Amino acid sequence: MNMSDIRVGVDIGGTFTDVALDHAGGMATCKVLTDYAEPERAILQGIETAAQKANVALSDIGQVIHGTTLVTNALIERRGAKTAFITTEGFRDVIEMRSENRFEQYDLNLELPKPLVPRKHRFTLNERLGPQGEVLLALDRLEARAMAERIVAGGFEAVAVGLMHAYANNSHETMMAEALEELAPDLSISLSSVISPQMRELPRFNTVIANAYVQPQVSAYLNRLVSKLRASSIEAPVFMLHSGGGLISVETASEQPVRLLESGPAGGAIFAAEFARAHGIDKVMSFDMGGTTAKICLIEDGSPKTANTFEVARTYRFKKGSGMTVSTPVVEMVEIGAGGGSIASIDTMGRIQVGPRSAASEPGPACYQRGGVEPTVTDSNLVLGRLDPDNFAGGAIPLSLSNAQNALFDRIAGSQGISVAEAAFGVTEMVDENMANAARVHTVENGRDIEHFTMIAFGGGAPLHACRLCEKLGIRALLVPPGAGVGSAIGFLRAPFSYEATRGLFQTMSEFDAEAVNTALSAMEVEARDFVEAGIQGGRTTTKLTAFMRYSGQGWEIPVPLPHKPFAAGDEPAILAAFEDAYRTLFGRTIDGLAPEITNWSLIVESLLPEPDAVHRQEGSAQADISRTRTIFDAALRKDVEAKEVKRTAMSTGHIVEGPAVIIEAETSTIVTSAYRAVGQSDGCLLLIRKDVK
Repeated sequence: MNMSDIRVGVDIGGTFTDVALDHAGGMATCKVLTDYAEPERAILQGIETAAQKANVALSDIGQVIHGTTLVTNALIERRGAKTAFITTEGFRDVIEMRSENRFEQYDLNLELPKPLVPRKHRFTLNERLGPQGEVLLALDRLEARAMAERIVAGGFEAVAVGLMHAYANNSHETMMAEALEELAPDLSISLSSVISPQMRELPRFNTVIANAYVQPQVSAYLNRLVSKLRASSIEAPVFMLHSGGGLISVETASEQPVRLLESGPAGGAIFAAEFARAHGIDKVMSFDMGGTTAKICLIEDGSPKTANTFEVARTYRFKKGSGMTVSTPVVEMVEIGAGGGSIASIDTMGRIQVGPRSAASEPGPACYQRGGVEPTVTDSNLVLGRLDPDNFAGGAIPLSLSNAQNALFDRIAGSQGISVAEAAFGVTEMVDENMANAARVHTVENGRDIEHFTMIAFGGGAPLHACRLCEKLGIRALLVPPGAGVGSAIGFLRAPFSYEATRGLFQTMSEFDAEAVNTALSAMEVEARDFVEAGIQGGRTTTKLTAFMRYSGQGWEIPVPLPHKPFAAGDEPAILAAFEDAYRTLFGRTIDGLAPEITNWSLIVESLLPEPDAVHRQEGSAQADISRTRTIFDAALRKDVEAKEVKRTAMSTGHIVEGPAVIIEAETSTIVTSAYRAVGQSDGCLLLIRKDVK
């Protein structure tokens, strides 16, 4: 392995910062507590630890790939720049009016998310473009200059410009940007025609505002990170994983930080997808549970499900419709407040509730002995015997059983007249049921039967809960890959360089203009390829083209994959057939008598990666060595059981352990319930199979 082949992936989560270093001797991994004051400090600590394990000098690292929740957290916590929004006269309140949908129909005290930019900081220009880009009312340069002077006088740190139909003609937005740059060259400026050039003003305005709001903070953070890496002798280029599952340069991430919204979870989906392809599994549900949240994603035919919109900063944190919809490429997943640090409490009806509040890394669960006093899922797992207090996080974080017991008694068991063990069981069962419900809803919404899926579990908390989740969902097979505890960080190292360019170009199929489409697609390909080439420097790429289509009169469109080629008159029947196939797959039928139309286009250029080696399933032929036995609580049986403790290194190819068992490793532990057996696979995976499956 050359020096340039030594790569490190870093994922900052709400509780832990995960590091995976790929080198000639294999993979060195570690987990450190996230540093909220200086996230880059935990990154350096983690990289130094992993490099020591691998016996690699920091100067030998050839590439750093990073994913972060910084953007999402800044939006949720409203810790962004003082931002101005400039839009067309009459449209300043679009972001406050929203879609006018009620996500809680019967809640009389419904709390809608407040706009990132208050009304007094939203300004309008007397200009107007038509949906085809035609100038209906020209923007006066003197008015643009006066607006720029007003913005500078207001002391704003960032400006978002979102004019009506700018996706079809960016001339007015460009004029406004030029006026701002002339007066304030260092001002952060985001244009909707660059950040989200698609029709629908609400998500487009939200997206450009979100980008402007976090851009100064993200840019400053990334500059600090790169500077500290350089000061530590790491001269390697830094790349970021974007929420669509590909790599972009740190410079692009600084300019368009809205693309980083779900960068960490996207790495986990890539991690799971690679094992799905290697094991030849067509239908996979990835289950990523960390310290703060749990994420569930459907992976079919080796690829995660993706979307072009995402909802962030929900007022009802995990309630669909209660947040701010942004238009950015994203791996589609459902996220709930169910992590190891999720706090348990008793509601007004005397019921145990878990999350969405999290103890995070500061102060952390009560058992961390860092000042936390509220009971969490981790505390409950410790009380139930599922965690070893002396070997948590490879022994780096000693756990206090008495602290966990006291927290559960003080906040739950004492007031409810139950034992601490019963309280711990209630907490874990509640969080498992919440995750199971989320998985059921997500698969039903996508028209799938969850019982036909295989689960792939990763993240520090997922292997502890995956078996119980499979029992609830009727899933018969479960994979726990090697390095599962830092799965997202490893996923970063498996991601392609990619960039998705989008354009709004509305056309009915009866008036399909092939020349206009080809012109737009050509510009999109140049944009996407320039970004990708900066990372791969001449490597092979593939291109994916998607049209977003609907029937006339419908409110929303569906993605329709199309061949990437120049279009010509006469291609309409083929496009129509592709639309009807996609529509029939989603809804079971097509609609006669309605004319299809195209609203937006998406073009993705990404580097080609080698396919993983095929893995042939091992059914088990030898018993794994048992280190000792210990008592754990089996939720399905509602009782304590004697479980075998097996080291992960003992689960080599074909070795088997019958549940109940605990398979331990540095970053996590896998609980094998009484209903399952675990078999070591040739690629280091653990395959957990129901005992009643032949």
